[in-house]
Amino acid sequence: MKEKISVIGLGYVGLPVAIAFARKYPHTVGFDINCSRIEELKKGHDRNNETASAVLLDTALEFSCDPNDLATTTMFVVAVPTPVDENNVPDLTPLVKASEFVGKHIKPGAIICYESTVYPGATEEVCGPILEKVSGLKRSDFKLAYSPERINPGDTVHTLETVVKVVSGEDMETLERVAAMYGGIVPAGVHKATSIKVAEAAKVIENTQRDLNIALMNELAVIFDRLGIRTIDVLEAAGTKWNFLPFRPGLVGGHCIGVDPYYLTAKAQQVGYQPEVILAGRRINNNVASFLATKMTKLLIESDIPVKRARVGILGLTFKEDVNDLRNSKVPDIMKELASFGIDAVIHDPHADAAEAMHEYGVKLTKWEDIRNLDGLIVAVGHKAYRDMGQEKLLSLVRHGGVVIDAKSMLKPAEMERSIRYWSL
Repeated sequence: MKEKISVIGLGYVGLPVAIAFARKYPHTVGFDINCSRIEELKKGHDRNNETASAVLLDTALEFSCDPNDLATTTMFVVAVPTPVDENNVPDLTPLVKASEFVGKHIKPGAIICYESTVYPGATEEVCGPILEKVSGLKRSDFKLAYSPERINPGDTVHTLETVVKVVSGEDMETLERVAAMYGGIVPAGVHKATSIKVAEAAKVIENTQRDLNIALMNELAVIFDRLGIRTIDVLEAAGTKWNFLPFRPGLVGGHCIGVDPYYLTAKAQQVGYQPEVILAGRRINNNVASFLATKMTKLLIESDIPVKRARVGILGLTFKEDVNDLRNSKVPDIMKELASFGIDAVIHDPHADAAEAMHEYGVKLTKWEDIRNLDGLIVAVGHKAYRDMGQEKLLSLVRHGGVVIDAKSMLKPAEMERSIRYWSL
């Protein structure tokens, strides 16, 4: 059978998946409800800066925001966000709305494959009934599948094509059909999970494991701070052992690591188990921003710099290095905490979009030429642009006797000016 694939949602995950399918399968539609996004992509512009203009202009993918273009689809791939709300409760609204939308366009025999991160059971317990209700079809008329995304923004090594793709289906026939589809675009191969729930669980624990390892490093950083030793020095020494894992402390934001564990813990609580280790890790990582702000305040006081109206610059706003992705950034939390002490904090980021920063966080980005005469500096995100400037230029932003907090441990204490009070996470 000649499959016609429609990828619903052309964000960080959906766009590369859709382009990959279009290389192998000519009848591929990349659909997004945001028509301005579609027009940008047609003109070769990806606002996320993840897909090159030449790739967009050369692809056979049919970009569309017209539901009529989905009429003959045989497999829908749903790639929409699955965030948490302000109380860290999973917000399935985008997934529900996408399922309602797809339900209006599925035909008998179609497969609906979800790539969004969810808790084990969500595809069959939440999405399936919605599709059935909206479509008017019997549950046996269409099939469910799940293939968790592993897209890492800014990573040019671990791409869709180079990472094994986990696939699953509600029955063997569906599994084989989905495996064949993804197998055609992922040279690294596919792993056939034994069930949809297994695939969902595998995805959600990938980032939970990383979250917990980073939480351990952050807790160690607090302990070592009280002991008066530098965390990175300890980790470099311990790292000489063959089986010591190279995790580092830091802010944990973004669309995955800081979010996915809550999907697992919410489901655990639903089935009567109160998770402790996972939530403890989340609490530790969520407190890093406050810890950094409090540390800056203490160091300013120790340096005899009046805290009220002290001027502190923060380098970096995106959730990770060298991307423009602001989702779930923890840097605004540093700014808010500093403001509670009366400190005037300004933020610079060479990658972040100023309008998005204002819309999402109420943060006004400061131009580089205005990041001067600082009482304190926090290196929050280790963008290459900052690393390439060199230590001397970065330190020149701070007044004599000022404070530098290096959250990325990218500066060299041995080369630090004596007039600067330096501390690293």
